[in-house]
Amino acid sequence: MLTFEQKQAIIESFPQLTKKEISLKRLNYHFEDSLYEKTIVVEKLHPNGNGFIFVGDLLKYEKEASDKGLVNIRDYSEQQLREIIESAIDYLSEEIDDTPIIEYWTSRQGTKLELEFNNRSWNIYHQGNLEESFGTRDDAIAYLHEEGFRLSK
Repeated sequence: MLTFEQKQAIIESFPQLTKKEISLKRLNYHFEDSLYEKTIVVEKLHPNGNGFIFVGDLLKYEKEASDKGLVNIRDYSEQQLREIIESAIDYLSEEIDDTPIIEYWTSRQGTKLELEFNNRSWNIYHQGNLEESFGTRDDAIAYLHEEGFRLSK
């Protein structure tokens, strides 16, 4: 495990980040050029080595991230830490194409569902009500196939 000082040195090697001291000797690092309200990339870096990186809904970190899009970096190596910080900065720098993609799916019984891509999520709707939400199109399609739905022509 990297020490607090080692993590701090790695984080501070990113010139895009600005250090801000918070309570209990913890540090936050902000990305002031964020395209979104969220600017904190490194959250609550503690002298004991604990801390969090904001990754939002990036699929690469889907299994590690909390509901708030935070990944605990306590046991991260230098390479892992550098990669996740780069991913977080890229995430906050990326314009979201908010043009929705909509597909229509039908079951053998004639039930119709809509698969819609919007704000990085693949959502399944039935009669306008959200049924399920997925991080990838592949996961959404696998679910639809398991439930007996096929893409409408």
